[in-house]
Amino acid sequence: MESPHRPPSLRRAPVQRRSAERLARILDACAELLDETGYDQLSTRDVALRAGVPIGSVYRFFADKRALATALAHRNLDRYAERVAERLAADGAELGARATVDALLDEYVAMKRTVPGFALVDFGVPGPAEALDDDPNHLVADRIHGLIAPRVRARAGDGEALRRKVLVGVEAADALLRLAFRTDPAGDPALIAETRELLHAYLGPVLR
Repeated sequence: MESPHRPPSLRRAPVQRRSAERLARILDACAELLDETGYDQLSTRDVALRAGVPIGSVYRFFADKRALATALAHRNLDRYAERVAERLAADGAELGARATVDALLDEYVAMKRTVPGFALVDFGVPGPAEALDDDPNHLVADRIHGLIAPRVRARAGDGEALRRKVLVGVEAADALLRLAFRTDPAGDPALIAETRELLHAYLGPVLR
């Protein structure tokens, strides 16, 4: 399923199915090349060649490689949210706090290990965000908040308090998981376990 949200880096949204398929091929090629060459060596020309499209097709959608990678990051976030939502739905309405936190962490780790390009561009592009609204962790926190808010006890002030707690959890997990995957390409199991323990302790009390 493609993103229901148009990334701000996308010059124009595809209208026809053929155009949408071409955009998907471009993003797939970008992800593959990130694993092979890294972000610094990534070029729009190489992406066009890998995707089998004219270079003009890339520039039709994107101004430069940063815009391209940003769109890939947005697609990754959409797919992560879909995976978490499907897992929460499959586990049922009575899913407890521990299982909710496990779903959030497990789906990220699984994508980190298996999704092309995700090791370098997960939900954000290397380098500083151009604005607070573009900060990857704020975007991730917003999506997670939307997924788990229905599981929070109904009481005054829960909405903003939960959003703040989710953001803190995302920031802490981001730092720990970066360390886990820097020390081990598959993710250091001990550091992932520490991240899980931290998230259970911090987010568990506010979840049903």
